[in-house]
Amino acid sequence: MLNLWTFIFLCFLHLSSFNVVLGGVGDSLVSENPFTPKASVIRYWNKEIRREITKTHFLLSKVSPLTAVDSASFSKLAAQNDLASHLPSFCSSAKLFCFPDLSPSLEKHPKDERFAVYSNMNFSNYGTDRLAGVDSFKNYSEDSNIVVDSFHRYSRDSTGHKEQFANYASEGNVVDQNFHSYAASATGGSGNFNNYNREVNNPNLRFSSYGDDSNGHGQTFKQYTENANAGNGQSFSSYGKNGNGVPNDFSSYGKGANVIGSGFSGYGEAANGANDSFTSYGFDSNAPQNTFKSYGDGGNAAVNTFSSYRDQSNVGDDSFQSYAKNSNGEKVDFSNYGQSFNEGTDKFTGYGQGAVGQSIGFKIYGRNNTFKDYAKKEGIVFGRYNNGSSSETAQVKGGSSAVSKWVEPGKFFREKLLKQGTVMPMPDIKDKMPVRSFLPRTIVSKLPFSSSKIGELKRIFHAGDNSTLETVMLDALKECERAPSPGETKRCVGSAEDMIDFATSVLGRNVEVRTTENVKGSKQNIKIGSVKGINGGKVTKSVSCHQSLYPYLLYYCHSVPEVRVYEADILDPKSLEKINHGVAICHLDTSSWSSNHGAFLALGSGPGRIEVCHWIFENDMTWTISDS
Repeated sequence: MLNLWTFIFLCFLHLSSFNVVLGGVGDSLVSENPFTPKASVIRYWNKEIRREITKTHFLLSKVSPLTAVDSASFSKLAAQNDLASHLPSFCSSAKLFCFPDLSPSLEKHPKDERFAVYSNMNFSNYGTDRLAGVDSFKNYSEDSNIVVDSFHRYSRDSTGHKEQFANYASEGNVVDQNFHSYAASATGGSGNFNNYNREVNNPNLRFSSYGDDSNGHGQTFKQYTENANAGNGQSFSSYGKNGNGVPNDFSSYGKGANVIGSGFSGYGEAANGANDSFTSYGFDSNAPQNTFKSYGDGGNAAVNTFSSYRDQSNVGDDSFQSYAKNSNGEKVDFSNYGQSFNEGTDKFTGYGQGAVGQSIGFKIYGRNNTFKDYAKKEGIVFGRYNNGSSSETAQVKGGSSAVSKWVEPGKFFREKLLKQGTVMPMPDIKDKMPVRSFLPRTIVSKLPFSSSKIGELKRIFHAGDNSTLETVMLDALKECERAPSPGETKRCVGSAEDMIDFATSVLGRNVEVRTTENVKGSKQNIKIGSVKGINGGKVTKSVSCHQSLYPYLLYYCHSVPEVRVYEADILDPKSLEKINHGVAICHLDTSSWSSNHGAFLALGSGPGRIEVCHWIFENDMTWTISDS
């Protein structure tokens, strides 16, 4: 006689061999194995929501593509805490955002090389003891979604060897690169980073013990991370330590970047005759954050020049801690430094402390009040130091254009523009995130989701210490754990079922989910066609869900009271052809918003004084009470 489990298993095989009709989507019927995650979501929707699922194709497209068998298998592995050992197949099957596991490259390259098609490589002990020659990385890892490269002991002990990184990892989405002990003890030669990580989203570049004990091995960073977006930026740890006569040139570094941070720790420590030049560093960027800690500590006869540093940027923060401490004959020149059009913060702590024969000059330096330690020091000169009012500081050439640069035209607008016939700019509403899918609730409920469990999450998703993936996960977790704003109800969801639960808990079971139909009209003028106010255009509440970057599809969903939601046909302003159908939300109560919010930079006014509207971007969505 068959035992019970054998009977259940045979029933499973019998049922899974059939496709059943579960509901209509658009004009077609969905034929689905009843045990797949998608079938489970459809059943859950029909149980919890009083509407047909025919208009939820967008949400269904985000549901896990796992088969019934794979879903059950990975769910079991998650329960056994053993997903980490099957991560590659899990990531591939479930359509997740995972970094490749790099193993050291065993390839031999004794001669000059031109790397033009490589990506996701580990260059370990590459170029060691090389004599002269040039290695060129041109268009390397270009236009890739996830770029992970490691250069470990690259060009170590080389003589007269040159490295050229041109158009390296340009236009990538998430970039993680590690240069460890690069060019250590090298003599002569140079490294050239030109157009490196241009227009990258979420760059994370680490230079650790780069050029230590080198002799005259100079580095040039030109147009480095230009127009990049967010991310950790760059970390220079023990860069050029004990180096001799090492010139480093940072030109147009981080120019036009959005919220990029750079950390210089132990940079040039105990170096002899170092010559570092920062020209147009962080120029015209948005909220750059740069930290110089123990930079040039104990150095001898070093020359550092900061010219047009953070000039015409929007706010930003720089910290110089123990900079040039215990140095001998250090010369530092700040020219046109920190003239941001919105006041930033510059902090100089222990700068030049214990130094001998120092020369520090501040010429046309932006507003700041943290120079208390310098009032009685010799060798420090302030020329045209702007310590006036914030309004005076804002009078920087190009300031008004910089505001519009960092608050994209059309990103925020007033409610009165949502009427037929209005011509207005539309921002870039294209989704910049990597393509991912929800996890089935049977799997996501078994995974840790807390910043206190980051060690376990790193193990599961193979994230290294201080890696981009670790930062990505921590950023998302901390945002999810942040206390809600006044009047806000929030929840982060990693499954479609969890999203349905949150939306119905706020709005009830008679709900509808909407998103902008496509991305047509982005970054150009559009004309508003017919407009419909949801719930008759009355003040209502909605649940808006925005993507967060995470290994699986994660949405930050929140409800804020006092909004109006609109649907509008979007027309080409010349042909008057309908090109899109947009969804917009207008926040009527902005009293709890920060005075530095981009909406107020773009529209003027301040918190609580005006309503602010914006479009729902690609792959974001808003839930409302149904009109019917």
